[in-house]
Amino acid sequence: MKTGMNTIVRFFTLVTCVWMLQGCIYKVVTVPVKIAYKTTKGVVKGTAAVVGAVIPDSDDEEHKSEKQKD
Repeated sequence: MKTGMNTIVRFFTLVTCVWMLQGCIYKVVTVPVKIAYKTTKGVVKGTAAVVGAVIPDSDDEEHKSEKQKD
């Protein structure tokens, strides 16, 4: 009888702890993911800017041809 009650108390204690700590677990998982996302986003934007600076656009050629026509 005592072991059955002891098992029930342990089970409810475990469930209560898991339920109370789920917010902490959520933060531990999502914070690194957000940091990785923001870092990757910055790297991609920087790479796009460098590629855009190195590879000429047709816009520049259009502006040059317009200036030559005037």
